[in-house]
Amino acid sequence: MLSPSTRRRMLVAAGASLAAALVLTGCTPGGDTGTDVEPTGASAEDNEAEGDTVVIGFSGPAADHGWLGAINSAAIAEAEKYPDIDLRVAEGTNDANLQISQVEGFINDKVDAIVLLPTDGAALTEVAIEAMEAGIPVINVDREFSSTFAARVTILGDNYGMGVSAGTYICEQLGDNPDAVVAEIAGIDSLPLTQDRTQGFNDALADCGLEVSNRVAADFTIQGGEAATSQLLSAAPQIDAIWNHDDDQGVGVLAAIDAAGRDEFFMVGGAGSANAMREIESGDSVLQATVIYPSTQAADGIRLARLVAQGKAMSDLVEIEVPNRIVLNAPVVTSENVDKYLPSAFES
Repeated sequence: MLSPSTRRRMLVAAGASLAAALVLTGCTPGGDTGTDVEPTGASAEDNEAEGDTVVIGFSGPAADHGWLGAINSAAIAEAEKYPDIDLRVAEGTNDANLQISQVEGFINDKVDAIVLLPTDGAALTEVAIEAMEAGIPVINVDREFSSTFAARVTILGDNYGMGVSAGTYICEQLGDNPDAVVAEIAGIDSLPLTQDRTQGFNDALADCGLEVSNRVAADFTIQGGEAATSQLLSAAPQIDAIWNHDDDQGVGVLAAIDAAGRDEFFMVGGAGSANAMREIESGDSVLQATVIYPSTQAADGIRLARLVAQGKAMSDLVEIEVPNRIVLNAPVVTSENVDKYLPSAFES
């Protein structure tokens, strides 16, 4: 019989193998690349060298959350690194209809590529397909479209993997205590990303014989995090570990914990904000770790859009086209490796 730690390693390895298989999928259904440029193999030097100017349209949600603000600013900063990128940035919005009109504007302007973090993946699918059919490659970021024909490249954070990483870390700390009380502070329960994070968390905990004893859902805001945590702490007089899905709402979570004077547990955060990492670094907080959900996704999308539009490949792969689907890693940040991640973290 396999030990819990061995099974966890096998689970992580299987996830990595699946991610690798997805990353190496090189074209969209039917072989359409979404651009008329013929792809060629490229070295890192060739990719960085200035090429033909590429007009990229970028649209994302309103930056009403630290992570979303970082997504937008990182995308703009990445475009500024390349003299051959002409970036057209639409105003951030949480209105799907307005975002649809923004993409229609990009199509009418005949941009060379579109990087799109949809406010609602399903709602933006049809207009993304229109762009693809017009020969404009679409780079889908974070919130996935409901059709594979809507994007040339999809780049995602690993929500299920976040849950696995958080649960595995907690198992490593509490695995020898089968009666440990584990609590969960989720984000918005109706969102697939929250459901995926919870599923990954439950699966990882089950591997070491633990389960969530107390669970509340917040709304990714400081106020929501504080209110939900107050409710949780009132209902659970003893807790050994908490996983909070989101470091932005974690500001409110920590405020509620401080107000309650509770410190008998340790907490794991989610997303990887700079303030969370500073809490971890201090060694004076219940926050002991956080799981990265990269805020570089749109910046990666800008770089990939440039490669696709210029007919280039990813230089670290043998494959001569940019992959169709990329899922980023969800590493755990602790006091032992926080120096590695803090410089690129976002501010809540």
